[in-house]
Amino acid sequence: MKDRKTRIEAFINQKSYHPLLFEELAVILDVPPEDRELFRSVLDELEAEGRIIKTRKNRYAAPKKMGIVSGVFQGHERGFGFVVPDADDEDDLFIGSESINGAMHGDRVLARIIKHSFGEKSDEGEIVKILSRANKKIVGVFDRSGSFGLVTPDHRKIKGDIFVPIDKTMGAKQRQKVVVEITRWPEPNRNAEGRIVEILGGEDDKGIDVLSIVKAYNIPTEFPDEVLKEIEKLPGKVSDKDIENRRDLRNLVMITIDDEDARDLDDAVSLEIIEGGIYRLGVHIADVAHYVTEGSALDKEALNRGTSVYFPDRVIPMLPAKLSNGICSLNAKEDRLAFSVIMDIDNLGRVVNHDIFESVINVSERMTYTDVYKILEHNDQELILRYKSLIPMLEQMKELAVILNKKRKLRGAIDFDFDETKIIVDEYGKPVEIKRYQMTIANKIIEEFMLICNETVSEHFYWLNIPFVYRIHEDPDIEKMELLNKFLFNFGYKIKGINKIHPKAIQEVIEKVKGGPQARLIGTMMLRSLQKARYSFEHVHHFGLAAGYYSHFTAPIRRYPDLIIHRIMKEYIHGVFDEKRNEHYSEILPDIAKLCSQREQNAEEAERDCEDMKKAEYMSRYIGEVFTGIISNVTSFGMFVELDNTIEGLVRLSSMEDDYYRYDEKHYCLIGERTGKTYRIGEIVNVMVIKSSPETRQVDFALVD
Repeated sequence: MKDRKTRIEAFINQKSYHPLLFEELAVILDVPPEDRELFRSVLDELEAEGRIIKTRKNRYAAPKKMGIVSGVFQGHERGFGFVVPDADDEDDLFIGSESINGAMHGDRVLARIIKHSFGEKSDEGEIVKILSRANKKIVGVFDRSGSFGLVTPDHRKIKGDIFVPIDKTMGAKQRQKVVVEITRWPEPNRNAEGRIVEILGGEDDKGIDVLSIVKAYNIPTEFPDEVLKEIEKLPGKVSDKDIENRRDLRNLVMITIDDEDARDLDDAVSLEIIEGGIYRLGVHIADVAHYVTEGSALDKEALNRGTSVYFPDRVIPMLPAKLSNGICSLNAKEDRLAFSVIMDIDNLGRVVNHDIFESVINVSERMTYTDVYKILEHNDQELILRYKSLIPMLEQMKELAVILNKKRKLRGAIDFDFDETKIIVDEYGKPVEIKRYQMTIANKIIEEFMLICNETVSEHFYWLNIPFVYRIHEDPDIEKMELLNKFLFNFGYKIKGINKIHPKAIQEVIEKVKGGPQARLIGTMMLRSLQKARYSFEHVHHFGLAAGYYSHFTAPIRRYPDLIIHRIMKEYIHGVFDEKRNEHYSEILPDIAKLCSQREQNAEEAERDCEDMKKAEYMSRYIGEVFTGIISNVTSFGMFVELDNTIEGLVRLSSMEDDYYRYDEKHYCLIGERTGKTYRIGEIVNVMVIKSSPETRQVDFALVD
């Protein structure tokens, strides 16, 4: 059926094709009379999926030729939105608030292009058909208004309250968090209607704020019964039968290095120096595919989730704890099944030989980033004594990581080096500390080792010419690069050779601004100008890493793409990868890659939403207090100030009462018309917290002279 649909779609998309009626299409494609109804059902499916359209005159046509775009509607908290096209080579389509026509964030839609734009702006369109709905249930805050109830969605990209008849409220009380099921979809000038199906609790109840985000982003928290039944049958430890035909590496000294609170340990590393001063690096990854078999309930649920999702107070795992924290986690002093990649690397960072095989391992020590950092950078004598036997290997790991990093920089890999945020919460989920999380040499060791391993695996299986899932990052759009150069010109910088751009040109600018006042803004603008990395069945290089081959192999406990390529690799190694399996993976991998990219983006948005909420909640206790920060961005409506703990707040123009400030777009600054006082990016200012709202995720500052 899938091949048939693909062939029909390809025919309708031909340049020479013109819209045809059903009978005309059936005749030209030589469809026998007895197959006409089946043919009609295939056309109906293609139309329902937005891959072809049916005109008002009942003719079948290609959407693109009719100025129609199929894709997913991404709402914006200000009311407008964008259609992200199904086709990877098409740009997003801007949809004004008056042209949404009842669509909600996440819906698959058809949109008509109504205005072509040039330069920085996207083409404009209007939604003409909703193909499928994404939000059958929505989380929000309940309010009663006379004879009916209202639910205000928590998800900032879903606009418009949902009306709930009083007899459909389940007795919900004012300001409770609820789940509402849509019974009537929104229409132009008419809100959606629904019925409450679950009351989560009061706004201030323990953990309700994060649970609301989890529900709002449709992240499943409970595993289905059939999955739990399968889990019960899995072993608690490795058996003799499990290790048959595996290479035994249990006597090889290896360690894991993770955060203190990590429980799902995907990877272990080993290092030896062999003849000729060659570094023999071993990366040993949990063999999740041994336990998660194709077609099982566990496999289907893992694919549906796509990724684990990390919040300050909890993790929503891709796999149940018995796997993710148990038999698959590479816990120290316990036998574990692994997929090992042994790489011989010279002193220039080149992999001169490699071997990929199934193994059984026993991790020598579970180490943390903090301890490794203290050993290597602070010469912590207590830790050095404790891990005495491992110190030479740790020092060699540092040497190799520096070599690998230097090699990547020489080839032009981009490193934005943004500091991350560490949010520490108490037993009630309340943020008690927010600080800047800096990457140390310990983090860099694992990062460099995982990168070189992923590249090695990806290139190895690319040349075997079998179906695979790649992590790709396409070349930047030239128009976006031209606009970026116009922006950089204001600060005295320029990216060279944008018509045939090399990542090294971007990295050169990053190095120039590093440590400067505009570093964060310029880095952010550069990042927004690049394509978004994604999973793909088709091989494309990774622009940002300046890597010819790249895949995600090293985290199968928490990422489904890693798990699926483990399965492919195992079949190939065992010699069961025949033509039939080749066809099977060729058919399923494009959809799997696309779904995993969507799940990744959804998880990132949920994590970011939670981070912003916790930051605003944390700052709400400091109303009226003064902090020192740095101006991180200047806009026509005010300026953003970032504190040392990474929290960013807005100083609105309306609060700057000492003068009338004009926004100088060319120089990205605010200039007082009377005093000539100027505020620029990178300047240090004192600000007072005047408002902080977890609901809107917004922190407002006022300047303090």
